[in-house]
Amino acid sequence: MKNFRVLFGTAAVAVSAFIGSAAADDLVKMTIGQRGNWDTAITHLGEKAGIFKKHGLELEMIYTSGSGETLQPVIAGGVDLGLAVGTLGAMAAYSKGAPVRIVGAQATGAADYWYAKNPAIKTLKDTNGYTIAYSSNGSSTHSVVRAFIDEYKLTGTKTQTTGSPSATLTAVMTDQVDVGWASPPFGLKEIEDGKIHIVAKATDAALVRGQTIRVLVANAKVLEDRKDVLERFMRAYRESIDYMYSDNPQVIKDYAEFVRVPEVMARRVRDEFFPKGLVNPDQIQGLDTLIPEAVNLKFIPTPLSKEQVAELIQIPPRK
Repeated sequence: MKNFRVLFGTAAVAVSAFIGSAAADDLVKMTIGQRGNWDTAITHLGEKAGIFKKHGLELEMIYTSGSGETLQPVIAGGVDLGLAVGTLGAMAAYSKGAPVRIVGAQATGAADYWYAKNPAIKTLKDTNGYTIAYSSNGSSTHSVVRAFIDEYKLTGTKTQTTGSPSATLTAVMTDQVDVGWASPPFGLKEIEDGKIHIVAKATDAALVRGQTIRVLVANAKVLEDRKDVLERFMRAYRESIDYMYSDNPQVIKDYAEFVRVPEVMARRVRDEFFPKGLVNPDQIQGLDTLIPEAVNLKFIPTPLSKEQVAELIQIPPRK
């Protein structure tokens, strides 16, 4: 009986220590636009490598089909963070009084592209009278399409929300939409097979070149109540980016498994389409043109003041 008490006591201490250790990890809930894109896989790959765990964080990741779905749970307080939210969409929400704060850049420039299977549609100028896709209202693809229409004077082009790249590809192949959108690796095989061809790249719009088109956002209350957690998250996020661009072959293996493509294509996606600078989270670039563009495209009614910009953008500094 004495030995049983000793064993029981030892087991209880072990269980208690385990529970205490598990409880030490702070849970961070987040919505993430477009599962499978290289630039939206940062948290997945970082968690897979144990980086967020090292910083005392447990992640709950919910993938969405675009900024609208990503942003709403942040505004409602159902999640702490929203990743890959269109910058103009974030500005729009903030201008309407939503408790949204930008805590990092997610994509400066973009690897997104638009494509068609119809051989008559070769360039954007050929899209008059046809439908062109974007993911969801308020998304970066929405702002790019609106910029296409504005810059190229596409008076007869119609727009249509199609959700994720995979859903969009289905819509194009079944003639529900004429011009689809995608981000590598989606669509690369179909392009190689000659089933579709590229009509335009996001960088064909002046809005995108050198500008931060997607951001990381937090609920304003997270900044007040969970500042330490947010700072640790951003440290782990930055460390995950460094890992993704390292020589460690495991990251390519994990990404290939995540999106179910061959490793050679996974490496091509990173090396050809996503330079490391594209995912640098530390600076929102191009505000001097993004804000007027947000007004021009009717995302916000008037330009944001310096005070509003300072309140909206609060990126935790590197330490």
